[in-house]
Formats: sequence, structure tokens, C-alpha cells
Amino acid sequence: MIRRIGSRLVQAPLILWAVYTIAFVMVVSVPGNPFEHEGGRNLSPVIEMGLRQRYGMEDNWQFYWRYLTGLLHGDLGQSLHYRDWTCNQIVRHSLPVSAALGSLALLIALFAGVGLGVIGAVRRHTVWDYLTLGVAVVGISVPTFVIGAGLLILLAVWVRLFPPGGWGTPAQLVLPAVTLALPFMAYIARLTRLGMIDVLSSDFLRTARAKGLSESQVVLKHALRVAFLPVLSFLGPAAAAVLTGSFVIEKVFNVPGLGLHFVNGVINRDQMLILAAVTVYAGLIVLFNLLVDIAYTWLDPRISAEAI
Repeated sequence: MIRRIGSRLVQAPLILWAVYTIAFVMVVSVPGNPFEHEGGRNLSPVIEMGLRQRYGMEDNWQFYWRYLTGLLHGDLGQSLHYRDWTCNQIVRHSLPVSAALGSLALLIALFAGVGLGVIGAVRRHTVWDYLTLGVAVVGISVPTFVIGAGLLILLAVWVRLFPPGGWGTPAQLVLPAVTLALPFMAYIARLTRLGMIDVLSSDFLRTARAKGLSESQVVLKHALRVAFLPVLSFLGPAAAAVLTGSFVIEKVFNVPGLGLHFVNGVINRDQMLILAAVTVYAGLIVLFNLLVDIAYTWLDPRISAEAI
């Protein structure tokens, strides 16, 4: 297992470098530049060149290596739009917001999804099973911006049960967290249901029942442990996506997280902020996938670390 973890740690910098390179090529290939409407007017070539020299962007190749060198030293660069803020400061202030929202959404998705999946498998071909499948279909099929807009109209405008957006109070967390959780809850419910259906007819469960264990012990202690493995694999990339927030959700509910700043960076052609956000996202995905690999082996000792 230690050798496998060491191998993943060696691969991580290569993966991050590849993601950074692809993102850099895409950023510099987009038509236009972040300085063309500086101060509400088009800049002269001389002033634009001065700004590019100030930020080290006069040459794409030099910009690539200069920014990469800064990343190696933990420097995410200077925002081109928020002139008084570095990208490190923006990430430091926005990432905890996205993490708080994402953590709550992940908990909702995990507990609700696993619960629905277990009920659907145990009560197969009943109303409860069809209800679970219906929730999964709606959660997967309906876009989050449609769900978010619907919840805003219903619970914030008509009923006025929750505030329509913003950040700072627990009530403002509810609507964006539920909206963000629904797609992941649907996938988790479907994976759990399929895994439980496969496991419930296994020989080791018949043995557990023969030993006199109650049905709840058989389902929750033995069957769910094995059926949870596909969910655990899904949680790696899902946790990275949820904990960093959703671009659409944070924009719809005006949550000042990293996703909102990324969208603003794209709109403002803030190349530094875009690269910083992509790098943070990629780092989180690599980290969570590594944690999932470790948890996967721990949860099912039959699976060796070399076989992950």
C-alpha cells in the first residue's frame, strides 16, 4: 500500500502540470485580451505593452514558465481584474466559502442518496423503489440551474421561507446546498441501489442470516459495506466538485465562492485568476482521488492496494 501511495504522489505533479499546460493553452488561445477595455476605453499599443510587461505577459512562452515557476513556490499570481488582490488572497477568502457550501451539500447527498438506495433495493419493485428511481432520474436529468431557479421561485419568492441568496447566515446555505446536492444524491442513490441488489443475494449474507443476525444488521452492517464501494469510487471526483462549489449554483445564489470568482475571471478575461482556479480544482481532484484509493483498500481488505 505504501508503494502504491508513493506511486500516486509521484504521478500527482505530472497530472497537475498536464492540467496547467492544457488550461494555459486554452486561456491564451481565446480571442481578445484582459487589457483591451482598460478604464472603459481601448488602450494604445504602448500602454497595453506596458501592462503586459508589468504582469510578465509580453510573451506567452515566458508567461508560461514564469507562472509555472510561481506555482512551484505557492504563488498563484496577481489578478488582472481585481488589482488590489492577489490570486492567493482570492482563493484564501473564497475557497472556505465553497468548502462550507460543498461540505453541507456532500453530507446531504451522501446520507440521502445512500438511504434512498438502500430503501429502493430492500423494497424492490414497490412504491418506494419507484420513488427512488424517480428522484434519481430527476436529479440526473434536470440541470442544476433549473432546479435552483425553481427552488428560488417556490421557497424564496412565493413562500418566502428562505432568503433568495447571499452569504453569512445558516438560512442562506439551505437552498444552494440542496440544489448542489441533488445531482450527486441521484447518482449515489442509483449506485447504492444497484450495489445492494447485487449483494443481497450473496452467499455470505445467507450465512449471516443463518447465524441469527437480524435483517437490519445484515443489510446495514454487511451488505452496505460491500455495496458502498462503487459509491466510494464516485466520491473522489464528486467531493472535489462539490467542495469547491458549483459555478452555476454560486452564480445563481450569489455565493462568493471560488466558482463565482472563476466565472467572473472568464467574463473579465482574468487569465491569472482562471489559471489559479483551475490549478486549485485539479489539486483537489488529485487529493480526493488519493484519499478514496486509501479508503477503498481499508473498507474492503480483500482488495489489495496494487489492484486499485
